[in-house]
Amino acid sequence: MRLLITGASGLLGSKLVNVALTKNIEVYAGYNKNMPNFGIPVLLDVSDKNQVKKTFELVKPDVVVHAASLVDVDKCELDPTIAWKINVDGAINIANSVAKMGCFLVYVSTDYVFSSKKCLHKEYDRTKPINYYGVTKLKAEQASLHLVPLCCIARTSVIYGTASTAGKINFALWILEKLKKGEKIQIATDQYNSPTLNTNLADMIIDVIEQRLSGIFNLCGASRVSRYNFAISLANTFDLAAHLIEPVSASSFNWTAKRPMDSSLDVSKTQQLLRVKPLSLHNALATLKTELTKSEK
Repeated sequence: MRLLITGASGLLGSKLVNVALTKNIEVYAGYNKNMPNFGIPVLLDVSDKNQVKKTFELVKPDVVVHAASLVDVDKCELDPTIAWKINVDGAINIANSVAKMGCFLVYVSTDYVFSSKKCLHKEYDRTKPINYYGVTKLKAEQASLHLVPLCCIARTSVIYGTASTAGKINFALWILEKLKKGEKIQIATDQYNSPTLNTNLADMIIDVIEQRLSGIFNLCGASRVSRYNFAISLANTFDLAAHLIEPVSASSFNWTAKRPMDSSLDVSKTQQLLRVKPLSLHNALATLKTELTKSEK
């Protein structure tokens, strides 16, 4: 199998490269700025239609996982033009080349395609993004499904895990870093989602690829949890001072873009059809601790 991964230097992409390599898959690691440490590196700006076309002609992939995206929610709100170029035009470029080559596509989307009218959103629930990031991801979903009907839309939520090739810190590592320094942090008690360990997500995506599952799937952690309770669980797992975590309302933060107060996802379909199951928060954090301990040795 020849697998092309876009955004292969990111938090999900870099983990996906490593997981795929353990399966003896031929992995082409697409990147724009930060060269991946593993896989066959391929310079790929997904917003460049001609570069995408040439990359596909060179790699001739059997499967493509499109994980490259502008995920900075506030930046998307402040610069909608670049957000559309990367998130929508990029997805269309990838989907067009996938359709032409006849390969299988996994498009990595987000829980931010939903508002907060309910909790534990199912795949078929009405989408209604409340920020521009969510708008671009929903448009990309729709374009991918239109151009590649047998693709998989993988909606996920608050990805965290060991550091990416690009070295960007994520929510869990930021919390750990602050607590290890003895610094107080403020975390929202009223914002809920389904935090997702990048290793678990990568394993589920590989399972989707192996089974060639098409349609929309909620590929995320199995636990609906507030950001505050996630932080508390993280502190307890790593034996850090949970009293440094101050509970506050999400309204305390001066965000540019609105965030849904509850974007948690229902994983019933995923649990039923995938061989690799979504991890509970307890098991995911235990896995993260093991991974970080290994990486520090």
